[in-house]
Amino acid sequence: MPVITLPDGSKREFEGPICAMDVAESIGPGLAKATICARVDGELKDASDIISHDANLSLITAKDPEGLEVIRHSFAHLVGHAGKQLFPGIKMAIGPVIEHGFYYDVDYERQLTPEDLEALEQRIQELVKTDYPVIKQWASREEAIAEFNEREEPYKLEIIEQDIPDDGHAIGLYHHQEYMDMCRGPHVPNTRFLRHFKLTNVTGAYWRGNVNNKQLQRIYGIAFTSKQDLDAHLKFLEEAAKRDHRNLAKTLDLFHLQEEAPGMVFWHPNGWTVYRVLEDYIRDRLEHAGYQEIRTPQLVDQRLWEASGHWDKYQENMFVTSSESRDYAVKPMNCPCHVQIYNKKITSYRELPIRLAEFGSCHRNEPSGSLHGLMRVRNFVQDDAHIFCTEDQITDEVKTFNQLLTEVYHDMGFDDMIVRISTRPEKRVGDDATWDKAEKALSDALDDLGVEWEELPGEGAFYGPKIEYSLKDCLGRVWQCGTMQVDFSMPGRLGAEYVAEDGSKQIPVMLHRAILGSLERFVGILLENTAGLLPPWLSPTQAVVMTITDSQHEYAKNVEKMLVAQGLRVKSDLRNEKIGYKIRHHTLQRVPYLLVIGDKEVENQQVAVRTRSGEDLGAMSLEAFAHKLHSEIGMRGRFGIESETE
Repeated sequence: MPVITLPDGSKREFEGPICAMDVAESIGPGLAKATICARVDGELKDASDIISHDANLSLITAKDPEGLEVIRHSFAHLVGHAGKQLFPGIKMAIGPVIEHGFYYDVDYERQLTPEDLEALEQRIQELVKTDYPVIKQWASREEAIAEFNEREEPYKLEIIEQDIPDDGHAIGLYHHQEYMDMCRGPHVPNTRFLRHFKLTNVTGAYWRGNVNNKQLQRIYGIAFTSKQDLDAHLKFLEEAAKRDHRNLAKTLDLFHLQEEAPGMVFWHPNGWTVYRVLEDYIRDRLEHAGYQEIRTPQLVDQRLWEASGHWDKYQENMFVTSSESRDYAVKPMNCPCHVQIYNKKITSYRELPIRLAEFGSCHRNEPSGSLHGLMRVRNFVQDDAHIFCTEDQITDEVKTFNQLLTEVYHDMGFDDMIVRISTRPEKRVGDDATWDKAEKALSDALDDLGVEWEELPGEGAFYGPKIEYSLKDCLGRVWQCGTMQVDFSMPGRLGAEYVAEDGSKQIPVMLHRAILGSLERFVGILLENTAGLLPPWLSPTQAVVMTITDSQHEYAKNVEKMLVAQGLRVKSDLRNEKIGYKIRHHTLQRVPYLLVIGDKEVENQQVAVRTRSGEDLGAMSLEAFAHKLHSEIGMRGRFGIESETE
């Protein structure tokens, strides 16, 4: 006679084994109709799973986050149900839940087209409207193998053979009418819960994420509990597509990627200008903050990576080469090389902290399927730096870094930031006392500055805790960029020491820190956050001089020459085109200022100034315009013209 304890503390006693749906029906038919699944003693279960013991039970509906996740997971099964009906011979692999939706990896004889995706979505809509029940069956390992053999599903068979222990436990099979899928669940009890979804796209994906396996097709979809939420997310996706940095790169002629160098960027003049201005800005900030810039090699002997510990943990992601019977790795990170520079002289405690910075070019052998424009590349540059200090200096260094990082993010247009401290993982180096001190140093620094932060228990690196800084852009997307990591391990492994006040040799603490992270990725984030409307200080071209007729060409060239001589990035457009055409063209190119020259402007030695948002600022002297633009550059463009993007 199981006794069920509900979240409000009330208890219900039943004469024999029951399921969550029975409990819901005992409370009321409305709740039973709304119940999707249940949490039994803290574990999510199907509404049909039998409970034969005393248990704590929470009923899950579509209003709960868990309910939405189950809905999304169930939509993935519907991809299989509809796919089997429309595309005979299609093989189903895996179909998990992801943020905002789901995907299903499938194996099919030909590439699925946008028309196929539309037909698949239509068929799913037809299926869910029948409100058919989803039936769960517990099967033995042998029964499950027999079922998938009969249905010719090789990927399901491989999952059973390789991923499910042969320990006598039953396997959950879900029946969607004639279709059957295997899953740990839970799933909806009826398709009446499945209404608001859309299939979004199809991409390639290697089976089990291994490039040596067959490439499958990944069908993506989104799902919500209401039409309003679905429509809102579709609008978000539409806006995100407009801001996609890869599309902006084509429009603004910034960069491209190609198969001959996968995951490595070909910067065009416009894009390289943005990149260089960003790098010079960070370099200037670091110099004023007491960092010394260094440069280290791209190829380093494998033995250094073995000594640092990276070879054991990271070698699959490293590019390697050999020469004269020596094995080298193209550096995937900069830290071991920075220790080599630190080690080249005897350091006194009086010299600490020492801050070494590098715009370090790194290469990581990321899976080809994960590459995504500037956001995920194989070659990138970090605004990387390492601070060598004593344990007592950690808090002050973290506070100073946090202030610098906050100022930089503000200049870039980001004021909404999420800060998290990742604490000690189960497998780690160092004793608890040292970890206590390091974690306290990080939290004390943030607390002293009044920074709100969240804890990520157990998410720290094996060598020390860290702070993660994430930006929230204008669409509410979160980008993890900055980091401050405390390292107790690498300095000792690589022989770093300093002479303490008592004359003894001590091992310094090494703080790994970055503000932007990858410069390539940060350029992508900036482009998407601003929709390409970069502030004047970052824009590849800050102003364009345009003539109305040929008679103004000489004056226009002089205007361009004078503004360029003042350090401004200015070009002239002397094409034999109508002025309206020129204005539209350069507005689409996101040029901040458009300088129109007609006979009146020549006569008065002025320029007629327009902004890319269409505002007419009237006629100005060259001195007045140059002063205005220099002032905006000095303010990092957070005011004036950039009000259009805020």
